Amino acid sequence: MVFDLDLIQKLYAELPDKLKKARKKLGRPMTLADKILYSHLHAESPLKEYQRGVDYVSFAPDRVAMQDATAQMALLQFDMCGKTRTAVPSTVHCDHLILAKDGAKTDLADSLDKNKEVFDFLASISNKYGIGFWKPGAGIIHQIVLENYAFPGAMMIGTDSHTPNAGGLGMVAIGVGGADAVDVMVGMPWELKMPKLIGVKLTGKLNGWASSKDVILKVAGILTVKGGTGAIVEYFGEGAKSLSCTGKGTICNMGAEIGATTSTFGYDEAMGRYLRITGRADVAALCDGIAKHLTGDPECYADPEKYFDQVIEIDLSTLEPHVNGPYTPDLAWPISKFAQAVRDNGYPQKLEVGLIGSCTNSSYEDLDRAASLARQAVAKKLKVKSEFTVTPGSEQIRYTVARDGQLEAFEQMGGVVLANACGPCIGQWQRHTTDPNRKNSIITSFNRNFSKRNDGNPNTHGFVASPEIVTALAIAGDLTFNPLTDSLINEDGVAVRLDPPTGVELPPKGFDVKDAGFQAPAADGSKVQVHVSPTSKRLQLLTPFEPITTKQLRNMRILIKAKGKCTTDHISMAGPWLEFRGHLENISNNCLIGALNYFNEQTNSVANYGKRGTKAKFMSVPDSGRAYKAAGVGTIVFGEENYGEGSSREHAAMEPRFLGVKAGIVKSFARIHETNLKKQGMLALTFVNNADYDKIRQDDKIDIKGTLSPGKNLTIVLNHADKTQESFEVKHTYNKQQIAWVKAGSALNKIRKDRSQG
Repeated sequence: MVFDLDLIQKLYAELPDKLKKARKKLGRPMTLADKILYSHLHAESPLKEYQRGVDYVSFAPDRVAMQDATAQMALLQFDMCGKTRTAVPSTVHCDHLILAKDGAKTDLADSLDKNKEVFDFLASISNKYGIGFWKPGAGIIHQIVLENYAFPGAMMIGTDSHTPNAGGLGMVAIGVGGADAVDVMVGMPWELKMPKLIGVKLTGKLNGWASSKDVILKVAGILTVKGGTGAIVEYFGEGAKSLSCTGKGTICNMGAEIGATTSTFGYDEAMGRYLRITGRADVAALCDGIAKHLTGDPECYADPEKYFDQVIEIDLSTLEPHVNGPYTPDLAWPISKFAQAVRDNGYPQKLEVGLIGSCTNSSYEDLDRAASLARQAVAKKLKVKSEFTVTPGSEQIRYTVARDGQLEAFEQMGGVVLANACGPCIGQWQRHTTDPNRKNSIITSFNRNFSKRNDGNPNTHGFVASPEIVTALAIAGDLTFNPLTDSLINEDGVAVRLDPPTGVELPPKGFDVKDAGFQAPAADGSKVQVHVSPTSKRLQLLTPFEPITTKQLRNMRILIKAKGKCTTDHISMAGPWLEFRGHLENISNNCLIGALNYFNEQTNSVANYGKRGTKAKFMSVPDSGRAYKAAGVGTIVFGEENYGEGSSREHAAMEPRFLGVKAGIVKSFARIHETNLKKQGMLALTFVNNADYDKIRQDDKIDIKGTLSPGKNLTIVLNHADKTQESFEVKHTYNKQQIAWVKAGSALNKIRKDRSQG
């Protein structure tokens, strides 16, 4: 089935002329990212050369995608805007609220019962506003988008940080917060700082144990978790063309882990094959007709240093499988060096669980290659030493691999097939362990491995690898096993070797599914009623935020001075807290409870000085925030590098705002989180001199002075308890439009004000 064919035909019909005009205006060849960005300029941004990393630009994305955990808050905000239907095609995907525990059938039934109120709300509000609804069990948002909605040359935003997965089909697909999605759904321009461009030239061809996953694992090691911030990563070269479409998707998906705005590949034969086998032959034919416009100009790839801000080259022929981690996705170990790293660093050598699948690695090719190892384990009489789970990416994938025997191979090996949902990747996983706090190791084919990410245990050492490597290590039960060189002793006492994995790119019999799980919206949703109970613990209608006043920026207190890595998982945990993603007041009880307090090296324990500020009382972060708010005392959060790394969840910005935080001052922000803070009307500021972070004392009273205007620094005044005073400058990236959000109290307030005046 082809969704939105009229939209695709219109975009492709207009594309050649748009690119002709853009190329003439720029006076140079264009990369693929250039082509998609400049062909999606909103009318508010005239066609001209925009400076990368400097100029804010307004775009007109083609569509919006939302997952259930973020869709709740996004649609609660959209519901306040007075629109009758979304301005662009939009979808909701129920994939985050399904707990992985006992297996797909039981877990899905339990989730449908437990989350009925939320699923009913999402179904009804989607029906009301013309939004396509993918039911629980249909699959993970990014796999569903790749199978149904992604198409080359398009621009999409999604309320999940791994939206860039669609770059595997030649899109510019960008993860955003819910307020950004609201902008696009109401028909307003969507703003983004013109990204820098990082080119990754791929040569050679993968062989043996190496897979597409290893490309991004290596890139993460090169660029680190912040090296892609503010940039689009564009892959090209003969090596890129040799990769499958879903393999490209894996690479783009995990580009979020280097902070990239998005990642993408040019249209090629692999994308055409994938479009055809997923029922979109009409789209493939259109692409073939304008193929040269759906990839970068040859001059850009022939002389990449001239057209990209940074260039990396990787030879796929010599690429080793990698294992990344623990605790950060950019700690990259080639498999040949990983065993020694385990020993040198004291990582728990015994592997307790191997998990494959998720939105990152659940394609037919992924599961077929991993299943070839599962079959070897059975045939070679190897008893699998670790627990092993499989998370299919969609019902279409699950149904097809059940038909073709891959699931049976995993089950014969001792694996458990989980629901078509995010599950353990986002902390929706109930581990089978007698001691949930014990030091241990797990390995996944997922995308993130932050502390406590998967199971809530800070002592779980999470590693990330390809499905093939995860399967092999699960068979061995030992992190020091290198499947490329080592043998295992089977049940007969014989030493055996695992052969390199084999598999096919696409199902020879095609994809099949009985019920994909899609629910189309009503043609006219005007009579659809959306009900939110005032006593609900799961859903709560929003009250607009009040603008921050100059008076509130005086005599502020520190809510927390966060030390070290502080991701969105530290600011607003997932896992069991997903239950309250539609209820701002309740979910604010997890605000910053995972962040490490600089002053006492503890989590969720901060000093509160009350209104008079005489003596410190230690309490939880949310309780301290509520106490200061009730006393009319503004608060401020300090942090270090890449603050807000990770998920797109805007709750990490809305919760501090709700608790009375006026500003966040850090050494650097992750892109999405900085935008989310701005959208909620807060001050997102960075140190001019990072050493000023060290000047902040626990009992300071803090003023922010100056006028918020583009390019003008503000001044922080620290009023120390010993009556001394220090001050320093902080900078910001607010433009006039974003300053208007702050003055209105939030971007949503500004939208509502503009609509009422218009």
